[in-house]
Amino acid sequence: MRQSVSVIVPHYNDPAGLDACLAALTSQSVAPDEIVVADNNSPQGEAEIARVIDGRARLVSVTEKGAGPARNGAVAACTGEVLAFTDSDCIPEPAWLAEGLAKLEQFDLVGGAMCVLVRDEAKMTAVEAFERVFAFDNRYYVERKGFSVTANLFCRKSTFDAVGGFRVGVPEDLDWCHRARAAGYSIGYAPEAVVGHPARRTWSEIVRKWARLNEEAFGLQSTQKLGRLKWLIKSLVMPASAVVHSLHPLTTPKLRRGRDRLGALAMLYGLRLWRSADALRLLVRSH
Repeated sequence: MRQSVSVIVPHYNDPAGLDACLAALTSQSVAPDEIVVADNNSPQGEAEIARVIDGRARLVSVTEKGAGPARNGAVAACTGEVLAFTDSDCIPEPAWLAEGLAKLEQFDLVGGAMCVLVRDEAKMTAVEAFERVFAFDNRYYVERKGFSVTANLFCRKSTFDAVGGFRVGVPEDLDWCHRARAAGYSIGYAPEAVVGHPARRTWSEIVRKWARLNEEAFGLQSTQKLGRLKWLIKSLVMPASAVVHSLHPLTTPKLRRGRDRLGALAMLYGLRLWRSADALRLLVRSH
């Protein structure tokens, strides 16, 4: 008998994205036993979010800020023996749940494939082109770094309870998966369990993303032995690391037009410079 499955969806201030996500989740080839949406105090109010959900999921309100606390709140309220995590701005493909559950028979944690979605293939911005090439390489994360993004993560409820909830102020996906692996749990990759994630489109959007990721990464690494020194070295060499990856946007099959390839290349250098400066700012500010 198949174990019962709860799909966990944190949400904040994106009703249109939530509506599209729920449409995808209710069209799965294997239906989940329940979908739990944890709303993180969205400005639209609980009644409006319930209207968007329209009976397709159970609504849980979580006031503590952050996707991690929202996920924790949803897990606490769910009834499933298996947890399938995605995000409210994501579009799981129809076979996502079936493929993730199948792989979970072999591993304790499973991360699926991520597909970067752009608004218009013919009018891709440089930021979208960059994200299409470099964002969400979940195969690499799972197989080389031992974690999965929480937009596409499967585990048993008993595993989650043993590891504990997501923490705040750190890269929650990496931190949680590494805690699970330290406790002896295995992780595997499910290439056919595909979730689409929209690309950032503008410089301000991608800078906000990396400002958050930098701050979380610094919060985690600064507490480790020689963590601050390692952070300094990483910050200083980051601009040079763009050279190593320069051929990727120029040769990848993910981009077809020359202008998109050049746009992604320009973004690679510009963003690595920005990330270096921001990382140094965090180090200086912490003194």
